[in-house]
Amino acid sequence: MIFRRVAICFLGCLGISHPAKKAAPALEPAPPETTETSSSSSSSSSSSSLASSDGTPSRVRLSDGRCLAYRELGVPKNISNYKVILVHGFGSSKEMSFMASQDLMDELGVYLLLFDRAGYGESDPNPKRSGKTEASDIQELADQLQLAGAAMVVPMINYNWRSLPNELTKDDYRKNLARWALWASRYAPGLVYWWFTQKMFPSSTVFDRNPAFFNNKDLEVVKSTPGFNLLGKNRLQQPGVYDSIRRDFIVAFSKWDFDPLDFQNPYVKNECSVHIWQGFEDKVVPVELQRYVSRKLPWVRYHEVPDGGHLLVYDNVVCEAILRSLLLGEDPPLYRPKLDV
Repeated sequence: MIFRRVAICFLGCLGISHPAKKAAPALEPAPPETTETSSSSSSSSSSSSLASSDGTPSRVRLSDGRCLAYRELGVPKNISNYKVILVHGFGSSKEMSFMASQDLMDELGVYLLLFDRAGYGESDPNPKRSGKTEASDIQELADQLQLAGAAMVVPMINYNWRSLPNELTKDDYRKNLARWALWASRYAPGLVYWWFTQKMFPSSTVFDRNPAFFNNKDLEVVKSTPGFNLLGKNRLQQPGVYDSIRRDFIVAFSKWDFDPLDFQNPYVKNECSVHIWQGFEDKVVPVELQRYVSRKLPWVRYHEVPDGGHLLVYDNVVCEAILRSLLLGEDPPLYRPKLDV
């Protein structure tokens, strides 16, 4: 199925939606844990949570026996007009702050489901984790909620995709950085862990407030937005966190058995839509590569935020535009790419 393959490309924020024509089957809850767990309190989304107030994480059991932890935002699912799954990105969790207002959720009748991907937060790890299992986890949730369509927010690009032209990537320092990090993650994980958590040298965490990867708006988000998950020393020292991030990186940047740029439009009758949202000033995923992807996949609706960096989901104006575009088909002129720039 095309969705199973598209899903593993997201690794950012994914919205999957479908108008609620009939009641979706309830998520099968997992049995309560026999050991005490604590749920994170770092979330600060402007939407209120519908999760239980006793501190016990909501979990759903998958067909392979693993459990995924999730939380719910927006309006109750049984009265919603749209159901949306948000998939967190690299080094984040279901506690990410999606900055769409509760007023907008109420206006549109949006139910949001955020979940911890395998090995993150309170979800069970998957020792057989791969691109296919990532997609399968999302597919099981989507099937239970009767969802279709997607919005990809600053989706990652794998420099191993065979159709990426060399002239676009040969001078891109991120290409060599990704290759080095992939090799080290595979063959020297202990050394990488030491480097990220040691205290002998300053600024060892690559993405921690580093202006080489964040533009000015991103840096403001890092400073001022509660619930933003940094890959900092304290977090990486928590049990299982480093290994989950390492496995995530290996899955994302290893060679895949397919090239996403070969995809054909699965929605020839326009019954659903796929969107890409990209920041013009993104220093993690270069805008030139994302524009190339959009030209190769003309059936994908491409939006570009003029002053946006990598952390678009922490901008409430952009978040609301993403939802309106995905759910209502709106196409704000502000976010139409200026391809002559």
